[in-house]
Amino acid sequence: MKLSRSDRTFEVIPAVDLKGGRCVQLRQGKKEDVIFSSVEDPVEIAKKWVTQGASRLHIIDLDAALQEEQNNFEVVKCIAESEGVRWKAKIQVGGGIRSYEVAVKLLEIATGVGVDRIIFGTAALKSPQLIENVADEFSSERVMVALDVIKGKVAIDGWREVTGVDATEAAKHAERIGAGSLLFTNVDVEGLMTGIEPGIIEEFVSSVNVPVVIAGGVSSVEDVLRIKDAGASGVVIGSALYKGKIDFNDLMKKFHD
Repeated sequence: MKLSRSDRTFEVIPAVDLKGGRCVQLRQGKKEDVIFSSVEDPVEIAKKWVTQGASRLHIIDLDAALQEEQNNFEVVKCIAESEGVRWKAKIQVGGGIRSYEVAVKLLEIATGVGVDRIIFGTAALKSPQLIENVADEFSSERVMVALDVIKGKVAIDGWREVTGVDATEAAKHAERIGAGSLLFTNVDVEGLMTGIEPGIIEEFVSSVNVPVVIAGGVSSVEDVLRIKDAGASGVVIGSALYKGKIDFNDLMKKFHD
């Protein structure tokens, strides 16, 4: 039985974006526009968010997403297997998952309990059979499809190509091929910390039956509350946390009071 939107637990999810083994934040996905880069071990950063109350982490391998030569699989593995994270928080991982082998490798981290679900992006449009196969074998709950949207159209290949595919149509397609949840990123405001566009979020969330997590532009506690009110199942926060615009401890208290 599906939970109604009001019955679902709303998740506040810190982003741990990896590039060159470091935790970074990019402005609008441009690899040359780094707005935050930490010398701290990404494993310790992940542990910090869990210690402060995160029940889920959002990990993106930017190198894999941008099809660089290296990837951050070992870092993802270390985070998932670390004592401060394993069994304490769920993990969703994305970035450059374009083959069945890579999908299985991630889903089997820590004997299958390290990564809760994987995030497909470009593959949802270019290789829908891949999503169907993984959903059939591992269940839809472990498959999330990310739809990165620029002016209402889906962008692929690390946001470098804007398709002519409408976001809500792509969402329905993703649900049909087996996605158990969706990640909606409004690229127009992503990384700018200027606030969200509630109308677009409400339209997207109402177009499907599966849970929708929102990312992009979140810059205040008010934004988070508006996203929750729009019917989303969760929110991913990156730049606003790392640049100090949102205090994660204070935010979690609002949801636990």
